[in-house]
Amino acid sequence: MLYSLSMQGETFVFFGIVGSGKGTQVKLLKEYLEKKSGRECVYIGTGEIFRKILQSSENNTDTEIVKEILSSGRLMPDSETNKLVANAIRAQWVPGKHLLFDGYPRTVPQSKFFEEMTNSYKIENVKIIYIELSKDEAMKRNLLRGRHDDTKEGLTKRFEEYEKNVVPAMNYFKEKSGYTIYQINGEQSIENVKKDIINALNL
Repeated sequence: MLYSLSMQGETFVFFGIVGSGKGTQVKLLKEYLEKKSGRECVYIGTGEIFRKILQSSENNTDTEIVKEILSSGRLMPDSETNKLVANAIRAQWVPGKHLLFDGYPRTVPQSKFFEEMTNSYKIENVKIIYIELSKDEAMKRNLLRGRHDDTKEGLTKRFEEYEKNVVPAMNYFKEKSGYTIYQINGEQSIENVKKDIINALNL
């Protein structure tokens, strides 16, 4: 099926365990869509939003709260994350643009907020891309990266957090009208994962 240039941009949400290559695939899809459709893609990544706040010299109450939470290593509360994502959409997105989410939503309350937000913006047919990867393969990939904070214990905790919060956040959209989940085999090369995503989405 040829990519349809409807007035409404497309919306994509990526899910995947740490090590699944989710961030890489979001960027590859963004490049592909911009080249194919000639439309701008708005990338909403919570990791990037948090990094920008940490690096900013702003000193208002909101940024101070976020900086304090991030510096302490605590998880960002849903209310703060929702507010930051909503602000990013308001600042960057208009209906004709494609919208790509990376790292959001990560909890069921965030999924509920995301649903309310898409309803209020009349965003329809949200495509959820779930890059599946076994915990064993994820562990192997992360340890090979050699990052100082990628220890077996630390990664096991992150995997537990993913199963406890992120998987239910994705499953929240199962059987919901206007949402389709595409399961992609993440245990392949980057290029083959990209091909599978494009084929699954009929782009």
